[in-house]
Amino acid sequence: MPNKALQAFGQMVKEPVRLDDVTLLNALVASAKAGKAKVGRLCHSLVVVNGAGINCYMGSSLISMYAKCGLVEDARKVFHGMHERNVVCWTSMISGYTQLGKFKKAVDLFRDMQITGMKADDGTIATVVSSCAQMGALDLGRYVHAYCDVHGLGKELSVKNSLIDMYSKCGDITKAHEIFCGLTKRDVFSWTAMIMGFTVNGLCNEALDLFAQMEGEGKVMPNEVTFLGVLTSCSHGGLVEQGFHHFQRMSMVYNLAPRIEHYGCMVDLLGRAKLLTEAEQFINGMPIAPDVVVWRSLLFACRACGEVGLAEFVAERILELEPKKCAGHVLLSNVYAATSRWVDVNKLRTSMDSCRMRCT
Repeated sequence: MPNKALQAFGQMVKEPVRLDDVTLLNALVASAKAGKAKVGRLCHSLVVVNGAGINCYMGSSLISMYAKCGLVEDARKVFHGMHERNVVCWTSMISGYTQLGKFKKAVDLFRDMQITGMKADDGTIATVVSSCAQMGALDLGRYVHAYCDVHGLGKELSVKNSLIDMYSKCGDITKAHEIFCGLTKRDVFSWTAMIMGFTVNGLCNEALDLFAQMEGEGKVMPNEVTFLGVLTSCSHGGLVEQGFHHFQRMSMVYNLAPRIEHYGCMVDLLGRAKLLTEAEQFINGMPIAPDVVVWRSLLFACRACGEVGLAEFVAERILELEPKKCAGHVLLSNVYAATSRWVDVNKLRTSMDSCRMRCT
């Protein structure tokens, strides 16, 4: 739909008609969804040509468009060039930084927002908490949570879910679970955040018990990310049969097509259980081409088991996918070292040095 909207907009631009703000706003939204920065820039130019000032609505749309197209500096210029900003403008810029992985800048801008006296809303809070989670900034996350309590914010489910995710990633799984248990309503993101939280904190049984509770209640259907948490828990817990059980039910019961990440979890599951033959067979039977992460999981398992022959084969597959990188050979060198094959270690390291010289 965004592409069709942009096609219609392209036809309008060719006609001798003056485009109003509503048309330009809709075109900006479509440009952001489609990732068409060129059309977004055209809209920006038309706003200037038409002599219309960049108000809060237009400004927030421009900021969002540039950010979603990966042009954070253009978004920043629009933001700082605005004479008046509302909470939507601030949130759009903070969200832009967060989407592009500039988490510290997102948090710093939130601080600037407070200094100006602009009150945040739940959308702002959810975005800032997400940045805290990615940074592992527990103290800052707690401060934002306290800010919610003081200002009567954080009642939206999206904020609660962000807080669960933040506390989980920052290691305070008890607080995350406390928030989860206090929810009167839970969506798939609530369940997934808590399952993933248990998983990353090494509480594999708790993660799988929670998934069983989710299925038992039957109110919310799991999605692909939920199953990623479930399969990771099985992998870390060494639960091979249970892992395959959930992997099969993913497609057979829930009609969810496994992605490369799910296949990677299964290879990791078999590798950790030292079932290298089964892991290789699983990779050969995959309906999609294995990526570097899948092969690397198998190579890690080869190192743990001292399986040199398979490790050499896997390292070649990694080199084919990443010819300019030496990561596969570094891991293979570790396999040689683990099996005391020092001559092969020296040969491989000499080869790696030559490779680095060719790439520089």
